[in-house]
Amino acid sequence: MADIENIEKIRLAVVVFLKNTLNVTDLRVIKVAKAADGWEAEAEVYEESSFIKSLGLPTKVRDRNIYEVKLSDSLEVQSYGRKGE
Repeated sequence: MADIENIEKIRLAVVVFLKNTLNVTDLRVIKVAKAADGWEAEAEVYEESSFIKSLGLPTKVRDRNIYEVKLSDSLEVQSYGRKGE
């Protein structure tokens, strides 16, 4: 049961971090895995289309991006970034 509690704490830490950092509301954690030096998680994030935003046009179009987040054993975020970049 402790593993489920840990995963839920990790999921919550990732959600709070990404919502605050990226200023998004639409996201969900799709992967949590134990790593040698902590935890790794992936989250599916829907953000305003960066292309359309760069044109200065109003839109409701959202890009689906996957973010990787690495956390320490104490759930401190060590790094994050968009997957594939």
